[in-house]
Amino acid sequence: MGLSTHVLDTMHGGPAAGMEVALFTTEGDAATLVRRFTLNADGRSDGPLYDNSTLKAGTYRLVFDVAGYFKARGVALPEPNFLNKVSLDFGVAHADQHYHVPLLVSPWSYSTYRGS
Repeated sequence: MGLSTHVLDTMHGGPAAGMEVALFTTEGDAATLVRRFTLNADGRSDGPLYDNSTLKAGTYRLVFDVAGYFKARGVALPEPNFLNKVSLDFGVAHADQHYHVPLLVSPWSYSTYRGS
């Protein structure tokens, strides 16, 4: 249970190790930073973002530093780059369930879904 994320780099065909991510709680247009973290070698945080006892129903935002990640990997990006930071706003309706928010990303596209 709780909240987790995982990022796969579809350009290189593997986890997005080293990508910087920020987690926020949101209320309307206001966002409050909960934490910043760096994805590990598997493209995941080192633990749940919220465990099953601390996840609350509400709205959240994950912000992924896509351009910073690809620049660090040596990818030549145009200026301005197509994707800079990918921001995903999502809601948690049932705090007793697991919410997994994966991101599949390249310098040119991304997709997400509610995983398990």
